[in-house]
Amino acid sequence: MTTNALRLVRSMGIRAEAIEYEVDESDLSAASVAARLGLDPDRVFKTIAVRGPKAGPFLCVVPGSAEVDLKKAAKAAGEKSAEPLPLRELEPLTGYVRGGCSPVGTRKPLPVFIDETAALWDTISVSAGARGLQMVLAPDDLARASGASFADLT
Repeated sequence: MTTNALRLVRSMGIRAEAIEYEVDESDLSAASVAARLGLDPDRVFKTIAVRGPKAGPFLCVVPGSAEVDLKKAAKAAGEKSAEPLPLRELEPLTGYVRGGCSPVGTRKPLPVFIDETAALWDTISVSAGARGLQMVLAPDDLARASGASFADLT
């Protein structure tokens, strides 16, 4: 399976391993994905869409074992506050569905912030833009492909 996110990453000359897995529709959590892939949940990152009052929507990429701290996310985006993006707005904004949202190749360009703990790993896993498909790549390569900054988000 090839997705827009994988095509974009590879067009930049970035090495990314694509890993397919069977999706459990009742559990789309990063912890479930990590268990299916045999990876540490701290190495499988999830993409959370949030919104600030001035900057609007942005994406936070955090370890599967953690939750995004909305105050820290707001600070990273230069906002006073942030709130989760309503699920109904996710696909129209990003082109991705819940459980398959990649920080790379969104329909509309969005600011992306990656939790600084990503730097602890040689490679991390993030959604490749579809449920049941992850891409494994270096954190710096993910930042380059998504235009992201690293920040304390958890």
